[in-house]
Parts: sequence; structure tokens; C-alpha cells
Amino acid sequence: MPETKKIALVFGGSRGIGRACVDALSDDGFDTAYTYVSRSPQEGGADGAERAYRVDVCQPSEVAEVFDATERDLGGAPGCVVANAGINVPPGPLASFDPQAFRRLVEVNLVGAFNVLAEAARRVPDGGTIVAVTTSMVRHAAPGIGPYSATKAAVECLVRSMAKELAGRKVRVNAVAPGPVDTDLFRIGKDAAALARSAALSPFERIGRPEEVAAVVAFLASDRASWVHGQIVQPNGGFL
Repeated sequence: MPETKKIALVFGGSRGIGRACVDALSDDGFDTAYTYVSRSPQEGGADGAERAYRVDVCQPSEVAEVFDATERDLGGAPGCVVANAGINVPPGPLASFDPQAFRRLVEVNLVGAFNVLAEAARRVPDGGTIVAVTTSMVRHAAPGIGPYSATKAAVECLVRSMAKELAGRKVRVNAVAPGPVDTDLFRIGKDAAALARSAALSPFERIGRPEEVAAVVAFLASDRASWVHGQIVQPNGGFL
């Protein structure tokens, strides 16, 4: 019998960790689709089996439509879905944090993730994988990052419940919670001193690279991780 086509759909895949996930999954033999919202990507991987779609994850109908488009364009339902789309805003104390900025964090990072994860729960075939990208900062109290971390903590709660809900279909659900990683999103609102402080959180005294996180996502999407389910995996360079 012919081998089943491996298809992955990465939400928020045009840059940073998401783009690295697209590349890592492609290297592992997946035909890949990914979404973007503001930066128009260059479509087409080395073998041409890559598609990009503009999607606002805050809109459930758009999330559903990209699943339809992926199945149409790549010839099957995605067996791997990565929920990576998210935003950050400049950090600040809770007492002076802009309520509209917090609402935007919730809309994209939590409601958007809910929309992606809920649709993935309906669409991913039996035996598939779902991975959400969160942050190690959920477990590290630091001034100014509470609102951002709170949205990611909520996503981890969704992941752990989904792991129980989808186990009967052998769909593995996990989260990857990196420490500081050198991306445009991470650099928002940080000067050189703040970046140095972030690097010092790891005993390796550096910030992580997107491809180091993507390698963990690709592992979780593979059969090598067949016994990893309902976990929050933290590639963070020893940031404890």
C-alpha cells in the first residue's frame, strides 16, 4: 500500500519560530502549509509542496477555511497542526498596563489559539499530532510580563484538557514552551540591557535560536514521540 502523505499546517509560520517549524517539518518529509497575517511570504518550498494563506486566527471562519484550503491544495487533511500564531506588546507593570493592549493579547494569544486548537480537534485525523507554542515564562514570575504569560498559561490549560479529550483517537497533544528566543516578537520593547538580562537567565548565557525550538516541535510531530502526550516541553537552555 502507498505511504500516507504527511501534511502539516503551521499557524503563524511566516517568520521566527513558526518559519523554523515549517522548515523543520519540511525537512522531515511533511508537505507544509502555513498562515500569516501581516507579512506576505514567498511561497513554495524546494519541492513546491508548500502553501501560505493569510488568516486572522481571531476569526473562527477563517481558521476553518484554511483547513479546507490545505486539504484542497495539498491533497489531504493535516495530520500535524502547530498553533504558533501570537503577538506580544511592550512589557509593563500591571498597575499601568494598557487595558486595550491586554485585550489584544487575549484576543490573539488565547482566543486565537482556542480557535486553532478547537478546529484542529475536529479536523486532525486519528493518530495525528497537535502542538501549541507557549512560553517558559508561565513558570517564571517576572515584572512586566504577567499579561503576556497569562495568555500562554491559559493555552497550556487547553492543551492538557485536549490531551485527555482526544486520547481515544490516538491524537497526541502537547505544548512547547521555549525560554527567550531571538525573534522579532521577543525583541519588542527590549533594549540591549534587557536582552542581556534575558541571555543571563540560561547558564549557557545566550538566547535560544528559532531552529532549536522547531527541532522539538518536529520531534513531537514524529513517531519518535509516540509516548509523549499531554506534556509541556521546555526547550529553554536550562532556564529554571
